[in-house]
Amino acid sequence: MRVLLVEDDSAMAQSIETMLRSENYICDVTDMGEDGLEIGKLYDYDIIVLDLMLPDIDGYEVLRRMRAAKIETPILILSGLSGLDDKIKGLGFGADDYLTKPFDKRELIARIQAIVRRSKGHSDSIISTGKLAVNLDARTVEVQGQPLHLTGKEYGILELLSLRKGTTLTKEMFLNHLYGGMDEPELKIIDVFVCKLRKKLANATGGENYIETVWGRGYMLRDPYEERPSTDDAKPESAEGPRGGSKAKETEKTAATA
Repeated sequence: MRVLLVEDDSAMAQSIETMLRSENYICDVTDMGEDGLEIGKLYDYDIIVLDLMLPDIDGYEVLRRMRAAKIETPILILSGLSGLDDKIKGLGFGADDYLTKPFDKRELIARIQAIVRRSKGHSDSIISTGKLAVNLDARTVEVQGQPLHLTGKEYGILELLSLRKGTTLTKEMFLNHLYGGMDEPELKIIDVFVCKLRKKLANATGGENYIETVWGRGYMLRDPYEERPSTDDAKPESAEGPRGGSKAKETEKTAATA
């Protein structure tokens, strides 16, 4: 999961970033409202966590301008302003939720998970596909009730496929989801991860194939018992995300331990 944090208090920002990274979230941080606005427009985030008291423009203005620009990324306001009018104003401008400081880490994570699930069309934390059950909150996978061990990268790929089940996802989208623009390896590493994930799923499900290759476009998660439509009907999503960091080449050996 990828989060944009807009918070001007450096100690608070560092604390929140640590919380999010402990849950294996990719977190980008800025302390300016204008920067948050531009970054939020440019890149594809699962959620934006927005403070209201910013040094250049307030969070309400950031929120208003994002929604005016048709940016539909879910936004969680995280603010020390606890008045009812402040909450009503924030939600009225288009925020998906409002959490006041101080807060408990567990509540912040739970709210983020719930908002992202709803934004992807999933009210439950468990997404089932055939014999598979992906628990987004616990970050675990079961096959007919039995736990399936996956590496962090394998789980990340299955998580993204599950959240956007039935949609063709490009390799660039997987790279962005797994690395967030930092020290990204070459695109072909995604093929390696998918190959290893497929083998584990096939072994656990009696040879069933859940990950469909859409040639020249990417991969898609489908229930093996569902009728397959023509791949021409599967619309690929655009890949967005910062393409930064060093291009540290990753091999199959790296993939095996990721």
